[in-house]
Amino acid sequence: MANQTMQRRPETGADESAKDSSRQPRVYVPRVDILEGEKEFLLIADIPGADENAIGISLERSVLKLSARIPSHDPRDHAVLHREYDAGDFERSFTLSEVVEQDKIQANVKDGVLRLILPKAAPAQAKRIAVRAG
Repeated sequence: MANQTMQRRPETGADESAKDSSRQPRVYVPRVDILEGEKEFLLIADIPGADENAIGISLERSVLKLSARIPSHDPRDHAVLHREYDAGDFERSFTLSEVVEQDKIQANVKDGVLRLILPKAAPAQAKRIAVRAG
């Protein structure tokens, strides 16, 4: 490749989004693995380019929503000659059952891999309900 020179190709497809900054970024669904242990579930999501500042996690009405806003990493002083990787945002939702102790969920991210620890709730204990007259 030492004697070859790179030539700029006409921009098409994914490169068009690089030219138009008003265009909405792509939204991807992150791939996940869900593992079950004795006391917890482990959800591992692949979110390339994400760090703790880019990731948002919300829990509302038993719906766990993961999102990440990934900025473009194109240097401002370079033009795109060829692009095979198109950056975008990530979103995915999960409906949790009562098996998960929702107020004890923990999350951490390292090298674009998000790990959520979903502790299992203790089984509901049977209890007696008193009946009053009147």
